[in-house]
Amino acid sequence: MIRNMKTFAKVSAAEAQQLISSAFQATLAMQANISVAVAGPDGELLAFLRMDGANGASVTISQNKAYTAARDRCTTESLGEKIRKNAYPIGNWGDPKITGFGGGLPIVQNGEVIGAIGVSGLEESEDIQVAQKAIDLVFGN
Repeated sequence: MIRNMKTFAKVSAAEAQQLISSAFQATLAMQANISVAVAGPDGELLAFLRMDGANGASVTISQNKAYTAARDRCTTESLGEKIRKNAYPIGNWGDPKITGFGGGLPIVQNGEVIGAIGVSGLEESEDIQVAQKAIDLVFGN
């Protein structure tokens, strides 16, 4: 019998849908089109949706942002800063999905990363704001 098995909390399917809807709502006033990806704590995709008119590149970038934020347990913006300073050369990961573009944020509950959101299609600072707003609306952070 296995004992002391650790269970991991993660973003639910319903929460993933709410995150995407909240991110979309946050961009209405901007009259902009985005792609939004939500990943579990392992970085694997839970949900994704691309707004009509969103740039095709935003599909892959949003998914990579969510993946990176979950796997590395940090914002993609902070990782990008380290990469640009050459403190963490991106080639060291050996993973082509790792990105340093801002807009990927881990979702933390009770001190644990339970998933991540990646937003792409706007300026990096706006991607970050939209992602944070979605997290705040769904998880009340």
